[in-house]
Amino acid sequence: MWHVCKTCVCEKSLADKTEKFCLNCGVQLGGGVLQASGLLGGIGQLGLDAWKAAALVTAKELAEKAGAAAGLKAGDIHGMKIVIEGLKALKVDTLKSGIFNSFVNNSHYTEVTGLAIAIDTEMNEVCSATYIGIHPICVVREKLGVIPKAGGTMVKQKDAITNVLKQALEKATQSAEALSETTAEDVAAKLTAQKTGAINTIFMSNQTAIIASIVAIVVIVLIMVIIYLILRYRRKKKMKKKLQYIKLLEE
Repeated sequence: MWHVCKTCVCEKSLADKTEKFCLNCGVQLGGGVLQASGLLGGIGQLGLDAWKAAALVTAKELAEKAGAAAGLKAGDIHGMKIVIEGLKALKVDTLKSGIFNSFVNNSHYTEVTGLAIAIDTEMNEVCSATYIGIHPICVVREKLGVIPKAGGTMVKQKDAITNVLKQALEKATQSAEALSETTAEDVAAKLTAQKTGAINTIFMSNQTAIIASIVAIVVIVLIMVIIYLILRYRRKKKMKKKLQYIKLLEE
């Protein structure tokens, strides 16, 4: 009888030691995993925050560059449109030499004053004394003041043409710069908003993934603890039955 009791007590003592060892191991392991998951989660969040900040800066810079390019293009188109109106007012588009089409297709609107000599030359050719009033551009000569009226002052034809072209260029430049600025701002703002939305979506997705991984680790630890408690309960229940059996033998 003493041998049986001694063996049971020894088994109980060994089981207790094993249980305590497993408990300490589980607690330390669980705590370590939780700390590690928290640390990794923190590191991941810091890295994600740094990526978001850098991505937003880059997106803004790219949007501003794209806006500037779009603004410049819009300004050039608008400037050329105004210069074309000025050339048509001089009836340059009616000249058979084709200088109008050549300029529109191959030149920048800021080069319009360079047409003064060519326009002056052709105007002299088509508006000679024989053909005055026949070609549309000859009527323009009268408006420019090249043909003096009674009591009026005669203006040099080339100077008059140059002055008209300069006025057209000044108007075109001002309008082009204003449109370029507003277009650049609008395009940059729209692109920045689009890129910011995309970046925020990616950020939230990765943030959700980090949180999900931490939750998964915590769930695993909790499951381990629950399993341990179940096993501990079953062992205690089993030991209780053994003690009851020993008491019966002693009686």
